[in-house]
Amino acid sequence: MPALPRTTRRLPRAVGPAALAALLTMGLTLTPAAASSAANPEAKRPKPTIVLEHGAFADASGWNDVIHTLQRRGYTVYAPANPLRSLTGDTEYLKSFLATLSGPVVLVGHSYGGAVITGAATGNPAVKALVYIAAYAPEQGESVGQATALGGGSTELLQHIVARPFPGAATGDADASIDPAYFRQLFAQDLPAAQAAQMAAAQRPAAFATLAQPAGAPGWKTIPSWYLVARDDHTIPPAAERAMAKRAGARTVEINSSHAAMVSHPRAVSDLILNAATS
Repeated sequence: MPALPRTTRRLPRAVGPAALAALLTMGLTLTPAAASSAANPEAKRPKPTIVLEHGAFADASGWNDVIHTLQRRGYTVYAPANPLRSLTGDTEYLKSFLATLSGPVVLVGHSYGGAVITGAATGNPAVKALVYIAAYAPEQGESVGQATALGGGSTELLQHIVARPFPGAATGDADASIDPAYFRQLFAQDLPAAQAAQMAAAQRPAAFATLAQPAGAPGWKTIPSWYLVARDDHTIPPAAERAMAKRAGARTVEINSSHAAMVSHPRAVSDLILNAATS
């Protein structure tokens, strides 16, 4: 066999004898970068944009630790504000936000935000995965209030709501927030008391209308879904979370967490989102 020209570059060890013979026959060389790309098809796929939707009684800052992790992994992340005025209006708002993005998208929702991503994803081919973090995943025609009763669980949330009027509210509607005295007990019992008190002071109220409006066609019927069940949730009964996850055919994990899982267990939440983003 004739000696190789001195200009030929050394081949990576990952290239086997058969591949080496083929390359020599064609007079080609394989660079380390090309070998890495061939061995890892995922490297060629564009990273999806990750959109995080908060729910009621919270704001986008609850995602801060999760955002930090995802950004360090090279993902573009957005956490738009949820208007919290009506399921229909909040869904349309998120749809309009998604229309400004290009490329694949992973939608993540916490609590009521899950109901919003469920509708906003429908009919959008860019949405490749839905991730529910202790969240609502309603069926068509089902309200958030009705979904809370799935699985036979219960919550004391409505017994500790403070209602305040807001401009333009329909008759009988009002802004609902959790009484700060019960916020930690209901929403974030596994967080330090001082942190829970800060969250209670900064909570975003939601109109009562968000609880009663029927949901539209759900995106989870056609889009792969992931679900994190918070076993110690005192806002959405864990039984209801399990029922919604099962109905959606979601890949499900359970952790010992309060309702505020993205704050108290950001690593577990980030891991689930990354699982969806790379699947």
